[in-house]
Amino acid sequence: MSGPMALEPGGTEQDTLAPRLADTRRRVPRRLPADATLTLRLPGFGPNEEEVSRLAAELADRVGPAVHPYEVAALLEADGLSADMIRQRYGHPNIFSLAAALYERVPRVFPEPAATPDPWRPDHVRCLLRGVLFALPGLAYLLTAPLWHPGRHAASLIVAGVISWAWGQALGHRAYLRMVAGQREAGRTLLVGAPAGAAAATAGAALAAWGGAVTWAAAAQSLYLAAAGVLLVLGRERLLLAALTPLIAGAAVLPWWEPGPLLRTGLPALALAATLAAAGRELRAAHTAPAAAGEAGARPPLRRSLPYGLFGLAAAVLVLLEGRQAPYAVIALTVSMGPAEWLLYRFRGLSVTALGAAATPLGFLLRSAGVLGLCLFSYVLLLLPVALLTGAAPAALLLLAATLWSALLLQAFGVGWPPAVVCLTAAAVAGLVTFLAPIRGPLILPLCCGAAALCLAGCALWVLGRPARHA
Repeated sequence: MSGPMALEPGGTEQDTLAPRLADTRRRVPRRLPADATLTLRLPGFGPNEEEVSRLAAELADRVGPAVHPYEVAALLEADGLSADMIRQRYGHPNIFSLAAALYERVPRVFPEPAATPDPWRPDHVRCLLRGVLFALPGLAYLLTAPLWHPGRHAASLIVAGVISWAWGQALGHRAYLRMVAGQREAGRTLLVGAPAGAAAATAGAALAAWGGAVTWAAAAQSLYLAAAGVLLVLGRERLLLAALTPLIAGAAVLPWWEPGPLLRTGLPALALAATLAAAGRELRAAHTAPAAAGEAGARPPLRRSLPYGLFGLAAAVLVLLEGRQAPYAVIALTVSMGPAEWLLYRFRGLSVTALGAAATPLGFLLRSAGVLGLCLFSYVLLLLPVALLTGAAPAALLLLAATLWSALLLQAFGVGWPPAVVCLTAAAVAGLVTFLAPIRGPLILPLCCGAAALCLAGCALWVLGRPARHA
């Protein structure tokens, strides 16, 4: 469709493409009457107001949102109105004249956009299952408790766990980066990185134990964490739960039956073997996927995953410091990672809603602050009864939870270095004061976590309070 061509004096008919004849005669300007037009006037001829009004009523819902008469003209043309019908039935010389009349008659309306499904709607069952899977491996320590001495062996297992946590965070981030290129590339990253992480954790435990027999337990723990990380990254939570069935069954009968050393060792070993087999099966399936073509298969630099590994190290140290005072609270904190992930999805969904409701950048910033406060308060409130029931200091546990959730929120938006630096600083200060200071004050952990949570919340509001992050 084309717009009307201007035919008024001084319009486009005087442009350089219009043919002209040379005329050197001097012309005397002639004054036109006030009602002079270029249209032919016929007595008694004009727009049919009744028909135009009827058409305006029929098309009011579609003409109202228009922002220009040309939009109405396009609507009329799409409805099939012919030039003859416009002249004979509505009394207008062309479609643009009729469109202008309709645009003037129908008041402007600004309808709300149609509701769209939330793209960040969380999978409730999956988030709950992931929280449970984070804590279920602890049943292995319950089953094998009579077979090892916590005072002599715990240090090696803790060292292996800290290394596995840090390595798993970095490897998971790198695998998700590679998953953008394809399932095959992510599987290759996990195939190389998971065994390397298990070997590094086992080596750290061997150094801490001076090569003692506990190294075998640390190796089993590291292998499980590596295989479980593979399944979680590939989204195979239910398969991991099935692999842990022997462990769950063995722990469930402990209050009524003594399984003996053979079953106490065999059931965790069976769960480990099932987890390794499941991870191997999924990696093999990923390897059969088609390879990415061209630049899509290029590997990102390793430094992109470095801050995520450093955050994992800092988080492990902070949780370890809290576990020295309240071990049962740490178990609850581990399970709460499922609801924490659910709240991360809700933050993104609520932020998109706030983006549609806000009219100014300041309005969106205020709404983002409300969404951030709501999600953070909900997560902290979830752990308050746990702190009271386990006898843990509420301030330390809740501020630690706020720190971890704020850091995870920033990481979910691709902001890696600020959470890593803040959490590393808090972990270093709390660790040094706890282990080196003559007087180990109980307030050092909540003070460090409180400062870290405040910094991370401010950073989250500064970064995520901008509409561009959610567009």
